[in-house]
Amino acid sequence: MDPFGGGLAAHGELCGAAAGGLAAIGLLFGRDKAGGEADMKMWMYSREFLKRFQKEIAGGSFLCRDIVQVNWMDPAQVKEYRQGEKYIKCKTLTGKTAWLIGELIERSKT
Repeated sequence: MDPFGGGLAAHGELCGAAAGGLAAIGLLFGRDKAGGEADMKMWMYSREFLKRFQKEIAGGSFLCRDIVQVNWMDPAQVKEYRQGEKYIKCKTLTGKTAWLIGELIERSKT
């Protein structure tokens, strides 16, 4: 899952924590074999997850470059990121995302 970091392979795009959350939802509710049907709960939980991620966790964006304000192609900015508050912000966001996914998984069992 490391290539999800930095907004998908350090491109600043979709936050890796959001991509990982969607992957977890897909594993739970997606197709279990080629040609099979996905559980419609997949779409419901995916939409709720992204809406809450954007609003409650990431401050209004899905994009890594907006969330942590890093140009991943600039070595100086990456070095600064790793040594500062932006790194801590990212780790905290990842933890909150895992918590949200856990909440959705538990709700799906009821």
